[in-house]
Amino acid sequence: MTVWICRACAVEYPDTEHPPAACAICGDERQYVPLEAGQQWTSLAELSEAGTTLAITEVEPDLFGINAVPGVGIGQRAHLVRTDAGSILWDPTGFVDATGAAAVLELGPVAAIVASHPHMFGVQVEWSRALGGVPVLVAGADREWVQRPDDAIQFLDGDEHLILPGVTLRTVGGHFPGSLLLYWSAGAEGRGVLLGSDTVFPLQDGKWVAFARSFPNHIPLSAAVVDRVATAALARPFDRMYGNFGWAIPGGAMDVIRRSADRHIAWVRGDFDHLT
Repeated sequence: MTVWICRACAVEYPDTEHPPAACAICGDERQYVPLEAGQQWTSLAELSEAGTTLAITEVEPDLFGINAVPGVGIGQRAHLVRTDAGSILWDPTGFVDATGAAAVLELGPVAAIVASHPHMFGVQVEWSRALGGVPVLVAGADREWVQRPDDAIQFLDGDEHLILPGVTLRTVGGHFPGSLLLYWSAGAEGRGVLLGSDTVFPLQDGKWVAFARSFPNHIPLSAAVVDRVATAALARPFDRMYGNFGWAIPGGAMDVIRRSADRHIAWVRGDFDHLT
C-alpha cells in the first residue's frame, strides 16, 4: 500500500493499491492540473529515492523555516514556531522523512500541526506520525478538503483559538472559507509576528501584501471580502509578517495590510482609471 502524493500540490491521499483518478485540490478553480504533465502521483519512498531532504533554517529566534529540497508540489516553506509549551508546525511540507522529523524534534517537542488552508495540507498526517502522533488542526470550514482522514485530525470551529500560550489561530476566510492566520506574540522581539500564507500574501518587495481567491489562476477577491479579511487580520497586534515562500514584511506589517487592502479595494471597485 502507498500513501499517494499529488505531484502538483503535494497533498497526501489515503493508502490504496492504485492512486486516485484525480486530485480534488488541483481540480478546484483555485489550483490546476498541469497542462502537459496531467495528473501525476508520487510517494514518500519515491521522493526519498530521488534524494529529497528537508532543510531547516533559523528565520529569527524561535522561528524556523523548513523546506523540501528539491521542492515538492507547490514548494511552500513550512514554519516551526517554538515556545516553552511546545512548538507549532505551520503549513507542513509535502515531504517528511525520519531524519527531517528527528531534526525538528531536536528543536523541542511539537504540540500541533496546522495548515493555513487546503493547498498547504501537504503530508500533514505523515508529519503527525513522524512526530509521535501530534494533533493536526484543521479549520472546520475546510473539512471537506481533507483528502486523507485520520484520527489525529481535529477540526476547529469558531473564529479564534489560543492553541499555546502566546500562539493564536484566527479564521478569517477569503482564499478558502476556513483560511487561518497564526499570531505569535513573542515574535519580532516581542512586537508580534503574523504568519499569513495565501490568506494575506507578503510580496517580494516587503512593502505590500496581496489577496486572491486564486494566485496561479488570477482570480481576485471582491472589495467586500478583502475588507473583511483585512479587518479580521488586524484584530490582534503584530509588527512583522512572514509568508509561505520566504518573503516577509519586516516591520509595520499592520499598516502594510491595511494600505494593501485599500489599494485592492479601490482597483476592483473601479476607483482608478486603468490608463493612469
